[in-house]
Amino acid sequence: MANIDHQPSKYMLNLLHVLPAFTDEKNTVVNTIVEVSSGSINKYEIITESGQLKLDRVGYSSLAYPFTYGAIPQTWDLDNDPLDIEVVGITEPLIAGCVAEIRIIGAMKFIDGGEVDDKIIGVLADDKRVDHIKSVDDLGEYFKTQTKYYWENYKALKKPGTGVVGEFLNVDEAVKIIRESAERYEKEYKPKLEA
Repeated sequence: MANIDHQPSKYMLNLLHVLPAFTDEKNTVVNTIVEVSSGSINKYEIITESGQLKLDRVGYSSLAYPFTYGAIPQTWDLDNDPLDIEVVGITEPLIAGCVAEIRIIGAMKFIDGGEVDDKIIGVLADDKRVDHIKSVDDLGEYFKTQTKYYWENYKALKKPGTGVVGEFLNVDEAVKIIRESAERYEKEYKPKLEA
């Protein structure tokens, strides 16, 4: 895991631009850079240009992330950020900034402040405790209710009504979103990178 096909450098590599999105496309496994562990009210985000983790904002309420949250490398979503991913079924918190291999189980359509900001949903690829989870439906209706509630209310004290959750999607639709985001990265973001 996290073998990087890159020559050694005296400068820090930006994993958002070095790691591929998929580590095993056949089995729908992606690289994920963890930004926020479940239970946090703080929003951390990878700085796209440099790769460091920064505190993006302190939550405005006691509403905490009900899942681990991160970014998929070499993707570019319609909100001009790397594609977001929720990691569910975590037994022990993951450290912000670490790279994890995540098996995709679905996605959630989301509009944030008028912008498309879809969320991929997955589980740890090598955790036997979640091998039985193949789709978002395997998580039950409460997961969908809780996730929808979180996204529709996480900014409620600052910008009420800005989060609108759409439908939950299957694995094939999630992979399609990842591929489209990877193509968008190649066309729109990658040309901006300096050699």
